[in-house]
Amino acid sequence: MLTEVLATIPHRPPFLFLDRVDEVRPDGATCSRTFRADEPFYSGHYPGNPITPGVLLCESVFQAGAVYLTRKLQAEGGSADGRTPVLCRIEEAKFKGMVFPGDSVSIEVRHAETLQQFHFMTGVVRRDGKAVLTIRFALALVDKPA
Repeated sequence: MLTEVLATIPHRPPFLFLDRVDEVRPDGATCSRTFRADEPFYSGHYPGNPITPGVLLCESVFQAGAVYLTRKLQAEGGSADGRTPVLCRIEEAKFKGMVFPGDSVSIEVRHAETLQQFHFMTGVVRRDGKAVLTIRFALALVDKPA
C-alpha cells in the first residue's frame, strides 16, 4: 500500500518508484510498482515507442533498499528519523529486458553485508517473473545536516 511506502522512506512523487511494500524479511524486502502510461517521462523516452528508463528501474531498487534498511533499524529498536538513505555505490547493473507503460514489476533486494555505515545489497527487478534488471549497490544512512 502506498501509505506504507510513504511512512517508511522520505521519497515523494514525482520521484517515488514504489507502489507497495509486499514483504520485509530479515535478509531483504520485496516491493511492487506499476508504471502508468501517463507518467511524464514516457513522452520523451521514446516518443512513439515508450520504454521505462533503466535509471528509474535502478532507482526503484534503491528505494526498496531504503525500505529494507528503515524497517531493519526499526526491528532492531532503532529509528531512521533524521537520517536519509543515500546511494553510495552501483556495481554490475545488467539490463535483461524492457519495461513498458502499464507493466507491473516486482522489486526484490537482499542484504549482503554491512561495513560501518555502508549496507551492501543486491537487487532484481522482475516483470512477469523474469528478471529485467540485476544490480549490486550500497546505501548509507546519513544524518541530516543540523
